[in-house]
Amino acid sequence: MAEEGKFKVTIDGITVDVSPGTTILNAARQIGGDIVPPAMCYYSKLEGSGGKCRTCLVKVSKGSEKDPRPMPKLVASCRTTVMDGMEVQNITSPDVVEARKGVVEMLLINHPLDCPVCDQAGECKLQDLGYEHGADQTRYEFDRRTFERIDIGEQIQLHMNRCILCYRCVYVANQLTAGREHGVINRGDHSEISTFIENALENDFIGNVIDVCPVGALTDRTFRFKNRVWFTKPVDAHRDCPTCSGKVTLWYKGDEVLRVTARKDEFNEVEEFICNSCRFEKKKTADWLLEEPTLIEKDSVITANHYSVFTPPPVIKQNPKLQEANEEQLARTERLK
Repeated sequence: MAEEGKFKVTIDGITVDVSPGTTILNAARQIGGDIVPPAMCYYSKLEGSGGKCRTCLVKVSKGSEKDPRPMPKLVASCRTTVMDGMEVQNITSPDVVEARKGVVEMLLINHPLDCPVCDQAGECKLQDLGYEHGADQTRYEFDRRTFERIDIGEQIQLHMNRCILCYRCVYVANQLTAGREHGVINRGDHSEISTFIENALENDFIGNVIDVCPVGALTDRTFRFKNRVWFTKPVDAHRDCPTCSGKVTLWYKGDEVLRVTARKDEFNEVEEFICNSCRFEKKKTADWLLEEPTLIEKDSVITANHYSVFTPPPVIKQNPKLQEANEEQLARTERLK
């Protein structure tokens, strides 16, 4: 029996009680693990997101207790709300596995194979998606569509060749800034993200389009080609900022801060959006109060940058709490030897 006021939903044989109005995707996230469908366009912090990429397709094998009929087609879990008694198949359904391969193939049709020179490599969700859910090879034999790279502001570069039209950056501009200067123009395979009449993106929070982009379409011009992400060391820090929360992740190479990003949760979503001042202008350790090393997933390539001998950089030597946390991380990463 479900809790009073709750709906009981079963996903891949695991049952969870959720509030009415919860989507299948968020119900799966409450369970966690491998049964959570991938999502390239849905972003829980952005109202109206989801329904664009179709990577979160699932099979509803039982609609509800009152109407146990299955849904005739696969549905987008980020847009479909649960019903009491609903049963859902994700990784246990061959239909879902096969359909997801096709979706990944579609997303990769125009995506260039430039991971070796892309700043997003190592933390790119499309890389993860292709590895975990993609097919061995593509059937597409035609020319890819191409666009010229353009600077849409002093700190942001748009590489439209890599864009998968997830709309996340458009929602960020709509919901975090006073005005929106960019959006999706044209139709069909000519659709592209672009600024209106080549305007620059200039808002206090517009830098967050970089963090929400799941691929390398929007990149930080102040970080471009400076280093590979797995050669850097992420550290959580904060400052007293009058514009935003000031809670960030600093990416160090030695004792130099190469870039500043917002902190992200286990689903790679920004916890609290940060302002442009924190992101682009505060790149000295003296500007921040250091907290602890950023928790990185054990399967992430970023964990490859472990210490074989614990020789912390000067920044860590000055902070006993940070040093202790690094020693703990060293113990966890010794398995890589």
